[in-house]
Amino acid sequence: MVLSLSGAMNTSPQITPLSWLMIAILGLTWGGTFMVTEVALAGGMPPFWLAASRIAFAAVLMGAIWASLGFPLFSGKSTRADHANMVIIGGLSSAVPFSLLAWGQQYVTSGFAGVSMAAVALIVLPLAHFTVAGERMTPRKTIGFVVGFVGVVILIGAQAFESTGTSLETPGRIACVLAAGCYAVGSIMLRRLPSAHPIGLATVLLIIGATISIPVAFAVDGLPPLPSAQTWAVLAFLGLVPTAGANFLRVLVVRSAGPVFMSLVNYQVPVWSVVLGAIILGEALPNSLLLAMSLILVGVGLSQYGALRRLFTR
Repeated sequence: MVLSLSGAMNTSPQITPLSWLMIAILGLTWGGTFMVTEVALAGGMPPFWLAASRIAFAAVLMGAIWASLGFPLFSGKSTRADHANMVIIGGLSSAVPFSLLAWGQQYVTSGFAGVSMAAVALIVLPLAHFTVAGERMTPRKTIGFVVGFVGVVILIGAQAFESTGTSLETPGRIACVLAAGCYAVGSIMLRRLPSAHPIGLATVLLIIGATISIPVAFAVDGLPPLPSAQTWAVLAFLGLVPTAGANFLRVLVVRSAGPVFMSLVNYQVPVWSVVLGAIILGEALPNSLLLAMSLILVGVGLSQYGALRRLFTR
């Protein structure tokens, strides 16, 4: 059976119980990625090569699956503009934001980077209002997203806005915000592509991302170091789970439920990062956790009231 998801501009998002399950899995997956990334960085892997390696590994893996299916991509007619947009989306989905974050996080607090990623939801909302059918910016939806964002800020704490004192802190903050903008614009453009096979589309986007990120890594970090066995294992995990698998789920969610719904993942990531840090690494849970989670849940409930009502009244 060939899977195909319509991305026509006149098709309203369809949010199903499976959509909720997929964003829950994405939130958990990406929330746990920070710990694994720290292991790779501690093992001597430069940040740009870390980004390029996980994208390239994912592209090879997904490429093998795509080849076994006969290289399906667009199920109908596509134009040169669609192909050009795929190149842009491939850069905006992984290579460019990964590079911006890798550079920016050298000069900003990790809390600020976390708040920047949570801001993806707020950036997507007005963009989708003007460009995606069925994604109107209603007062309730807007209030919900703002409440959820406040919850993330409370969870991360005041350190998000503390100064690092470095001379490049302002450019570093700009880089993090630009990375958030890349994710937002990439999701909008992904939704607007014509009907396509999800594995084929996810694979092509990863191949494009690898094609961009590898030369950038060479230019910035030079020749890659020889990873240890542990680092190889970490890179394999990063390529398989939070990059290949998660990118496939991301394509499914954006193409079916829409970019605004997908942006809810960015509120989950810091929550899972804190919770997993406490469970696996024994880190102390912040006192603000319950308040923050309550605000995030209220925000999600307000912004997705219609979808939740349909979910529980089926």
